[in-house]
Amino acid sequence: MTQVPHLIEVRNLVKRFPLGGGLFGRSDKAVHAVSDVSFHIARGETLSLVGESGCGKSTVGKCLAQLIPLTAGEITLDGKRIDGLSRAQLKPVRKRLNVVFQDPFSSLNPRMTVEDLVAEPLRSHGMARSRSERQNRVGDLLEQVGLPREAMARMPHQFSGGQRQRICIARALASEPDIIICDEAVSALDVSVQAQIINLLMDLQKSLGLALLFISHDLAVVEHMSDRIAVMYLGRIMEIADRESMFRHPRHPYTRALLSAVPLPDPGAARDRVVLTGDVPSPIDPPSGCYFRTRCPMATERCASEVPALREMAPGHQSACHYAESV
Repeated sequence: MTQVPHLIEVRNLVKRFPLGGGLFGRSDKAVHAVSDVSFHIARGETLSLVGESGCGKSTVGKCLAQLIPLTAGEITLDGKRIDGLSRAQLKPVRKRLNVVFQDPFSSLNPRMTVEDLVAEPLRSHGMARSRSERQNRVGDLLEQVGLPREAMARMPHQFSGGQRQRICIARALASEPDIIICDEAVSALDVSVQAQIINLLMDLQKSLGLALLFISHDLAVVEHMSDRIAVMYLGRIMEIADRESMFRHPRHPYTRALLSAVPLPDPGAARDRVVLTGDVPSPIDPPSGCYFRTRCPMATERCASEVPALREMAPGHQSACHYAESV
């Protein structure tokens, strides 16, 4: 029986940004933004990437969308490699894979009408040949994201932040993609508007069969909408598991620290807070062995000399910790 490939497969992804300076502007140093990251996303699934600011999760999203080149590793879509393709070869890939960015104010060209903004992918991929066909499709997309058809004649500055993000989602849906990368797509919005956009994304996913890579630092949001969660620290995946396993039985000390900081809905409820000491190391000069060891209360000499592999602790639950069994 032939095994059906995952929609997206990321294998041993590495991304480094070389630093200038030194003799003749050259330097051997680089920012280690992403180090040996691997994961997959199935059709119709939501995988969330979480972690502190600067952990590399947005860089993973940009690599996946082929907005920046990989230093090493490979990315496949339906079993076919998409990294290293030419601009012309990437065009059909971009039809199937779209991005919704964090800031809805800078994501939309202020000189274009909503009709032109949402119709841009339709023109680019030849999906609507006549003006009337494009208008009908744009109107349908706007209604799909909760905006009136009449909005297509207006300019971006005439909309609130939440409405602009709906326009960005409509534009992302225009090419009928298989996966949408949501890069902190709700973090710039008010809490009440966040809930509306999250519910919209979940409804669209269910009705269209979309896969989502949801990049966020907000664990409360992630718990609400994820199927699986990958926790990143300093460019590496520390733990990856389904939502229930991650929140009920985290196996990595860093994951436990993150979860202990999530506010509880009941003000009278108590939770043991895990307070990490020290600062996040520089990605220019990361620690040897386990990247988390300089802040980990369980660290030993082994952690300094040996990089922990991402091991299966339970079905579908992996942790990159030498002592995950005792967590």
